[in-house]
Amino acid sequence: MKLVPLGDRVVLKQLVAEETTKSGIVLPGQSKEKPQQAEVVAVGPGGVVDGKEVKMEVKVGDQVIYSKYSGTDVKLDEEEFIVVRQNDILAIIQ
Repeated sequence: MKLVPLGDRVVLKQLVAEETTKSGIVLPGQSKEKPQQAEVVAVGPGGVVDGKEVKMEVKVGDQVIYSKYSGTDVKLDEEEFIVVRQNDILAIIQ
């Protein structure tokens, strides 16, 4: 199966969280915070959304930072994805 986002939505695959801090401290599972970095795996067509013209700024393969409490978690074929609106993406990592 494949996720195809509609409108100004973007499908993200979350990047793996660091297991240790920079100083070498190992983090136990429950104290790890989900990273807000993800890779774009699918992009909607944009177009007119809520009466405004939306141009899609991200593309498949971009690494992005997204809003902490945004999006919808989706599990498909044992993989987890996050579907967000483009305006929930804060920055592209270059």
